[in-house]
Order: sequence, then C-alpha cells, then structure tokens
Amino acid sequence: MNSLEFTVLNNLVTNDQFRRQVFPYLKKEYFEEEQNKLLFTLISNFIDKYAKCPTKESLAIDLQNTTSLTDQQFKSSLESLDKVSGEKVDQTWLVDSTEEWCRNRAIYLSLLESIQIADGKDEQKDKGAIPSILSDAIAVSFDNRIGHDYFANYAERFEYYNRVEEKIPFDLSMFNKITKGGLSNKTLNVALAGTGVGKSLFMCHVAAATLLQGKNVLYITCEMSEEKIAERIDSNLLGVNIQDIAGLPKQIFDSKVQKLQKKTQGKLIIKEYPTASAHVGHFKSLLNELTLKTSFKPDLIFVDYLNICASQRFKGSTVNSYTYVKAIAEELRGMAVENNVPIISATQTTRSGFGSSDVDLTDTSESFGLPATADFMFALISTDETEELGQILVKQLKNRYNDPTINKRFAVGIDRSKMKLYDVEQSAQDGMIQQQPSSATVITKVSSDEVKPSVLNKFQKFKSLKV
Repeated sequence: MNSLEFTVLNNLVTNDQFRRQVFPYLKKEYFEEEQNKLLFTLISNFIDKYAKCPTKESLAIDLQNTTSLTDQQFKSSLESLDKVSGEKVDQTWLVDSTEEWCRNRAIYLSLLESIQIADGKDEQKDKGAIPSILSDAIAVSFDNRIGHDYFANYAERFEYYNRVEEKIPFDLSMFNKITKGGLSNKTLNVALAGTGVGKSLFMCHVAAATLLQGKNVLYITCEMSEEKIAERIDSNLLGVNIQDIAGLPKQIFDSKVQKLQKKTQGKLIIKEYPTASAHVGHFKSLLNELTLKTSFKPDLIFVDYLNICASQRFKGSTVNSYTYVKAIAEELRGMAVENNVPIISATQTTRSGFGSSDVDLTDTSESFGLPATADFMFALISTDETEELGQILVKQLKNRYNDPTINKRFAVGIDRSKMKLYDVEQSAQDGMIQQQPSSATVITKVSSDEVKPSVLNKFQKFKSLKV
C-alpha cells in the first residue's frame, strides 16, 4: 500500500483542519491504487454533501452499499478502511508533503496525456495544448492565504486605492475618459464591428499613436500582410493619403520616415501569420525570439483579429464555435497577464449586427463567451449618415475600467483616406442622449457654416437615427 496515499485518506477522515486545507485540491486520479480511488470517492461524496469529515462507520456502510464492486475490490477497500486511525502527524509536514505529491502526480498524468495528444490519439486537443497542460500541472499548489481581512488590511487597501497605475493612454479624449486614463496591463480589449467598418483602422491608429508616445508596439496580423498594415500606419503617421503612399518619391518618403524616427524612442514590429493557423503558442515564441535577438519587449500588443486566430488547446473541427472562440480569448488574456501588457484585438459582428445602427453583445460573432472574457469591449458603428459627417460611433459593451453606462455612446472623427481617428467638437458629444437603444437618438450639433449643404440634407436624416 502507498503509505502517503493512505496517510492522506486517513487524515481526510480524522483531521478536519487537514480536510479544510487540502480537500479542494485533491483529485481521484491522483491516487494510484484502486482501493484508494474508491475510498477517496466515498470520502469526497460525504464531504460534498455534509461539509465535514466522514466516520469509519459511515464509510463502511457506503462501501457496503456500493453494488458495482467485485468481491476482491470490496475486501481490499474494507481492509484499507480498517487501518484508518486517529494517529496524529505534524500538520505542516503533512500539508507540504500532500502538496508535493499532488504536483508530482499532476505532472505524471499530464505527461501521459501529452503523449496521447502527440500520437494523435486525442481527437479534441491539438499538439499546441501540450505546453499549457504541462504548465498547469507544474503550477499545482495549495493556496493557504486566508484572504483580505477588512479591518486588519485597511492600510494596504488605502495604498491600492491611491496607487498610480501604469497605463497606455489613447490620443482620443473620450477613450481616455471611459478607461480612466488608458489601457491597463494584463487586460484583453476588443473592438466589435462589421466587415469594413474600421476594426483594423482603429488598431492601426492606436498602434501609431502609441508608437509616438515612445512605447514599443507589436502588431500581429492574421488577415492582411505586414506591408499592408505598415502602409496604413505610414498614411497615419506621415499624413499622406493612403492612395498616394506608393506614388511618393523615395527622397520625400525617406525624409518623412527619418523625421518621424527622431520623434520617438519606440519601436513597431509587424508580424504576419497565415489566417487560422497561428495561436498563442506561436505568439509566445515570437515574443521570446524578439527578446533574445533584439531585446524588444512590447508595451502593447495588437492581434488582428481574434476570430481568425487558432486555439492552442483545441482543434477547431472538434469543438463548437462557442468553445473555440472563448478558448482563443482566454488564451490571449492569459498571454496579456503572463507578459504584463494590454492586448487589443477585434471581432466580427453577426449577420444581424452587420448593418445595425445599434450593436449589442448579442451581436458578437460566434461566441458569447468572448464578452465574458474581455476586460473592455466596444462596438464601432458606421452608417451612410455618419460617413457623411466624417464620424464613427462608439458604443460601450463591457468595461471593467469604469461604469459603461456613463458616456455609453459617443462619436469619434474618422479620416479613412489617412487611416486616422480624431476627437470631435464637444458639441457632438453633448448631443448624445444616455438612454436605452429603443429610445435613444443621436443629435450631433453642426452649424450650417461648418458643413456643405449636401451634408446638411443628410444630417436631417441622421438626427432620427436609432443607436
């Protein structure tokens, strides 16, 4: 008999302190011997139901009532149960030894599972899941921290309230307002929009603005080529119509880029991956390569875009879209936490949300699990009327930085020819009525001397647009 296995089982029956500390972390599969697995199952069922240690007598009755056992299984389990005693051992040693045993068993079992995946015998999991499986096993530990004591820890709480959090600010005032100063590290931030509305334009603009702040930016694209993303950022930063970039004389182009380089200490790396083939495992390898070869560490990461990434854990053909997209979002957020950076990505609207003037969380393509994972999520809404006004509407969908009902909807200026966003006059924001979509009306205040007559005609229609 495995002496440590039995010691664990013995103390689950006789040591309530040990039960409270250890039981939440134990798994049936950690036990090697069949009689120990059976006894743990009986003990576990009792604890789950009554929230206390079982007695030998109750376990013996439960064992007797287990009709699926062979005579040999019943006999060996009963013999193990008879050996249970109240013999005391050092509590600290016992907990530490149990923790180490759990970790070793988790690692052993994860290696077996990894071999199955590597041999192609697991239909649901891809080889990319192996690093995560092994990492989870190595990370097995007992969390003995009792939590935050409201009165004893008030000083630490005050410091937390008044700390200056490092953030990546936007160059757009309304986005800074709703995020309380910008993007926090360890967060996943997602733009929701239909095809051609401006997901990539938004990300390229923020990437360009962040670069000008002297920050390092990594832009991962799974849709467009590296050159196309660079072209958009060139248009934004150099102030040149995107249609005219290719026609610039080399001397002028060189001069503009060199002047720009003198304005910032930041670096921008653009990396392309084939659509639907790259996952977080590839992105982590890229980060390691950049660190080792160029000492480049990003302050902000863009993934363009989430839905066309692959999952590290699952094969897309073996799980439903909800599970798959949620897994991708979880993996990206995990990467943000691991590397202590914010990540910005995007997702498509559903067909119903594509032409809608009011996009909601239910319009998230393929997975409602994505909004559950994201820290900050907003919709970009464009109509013929907003395009005439040179604006795009932003609607908050989820916001862990701030109250999403404050400034729930607002306008941002857009110049598609130069791939640029900009703040609009305050009057444009003042007209946004903070109500539910069913009764809200966009009222953007524009005077006749600010716009052309043709635009004013369009504006009359825009005044009654539901958002």
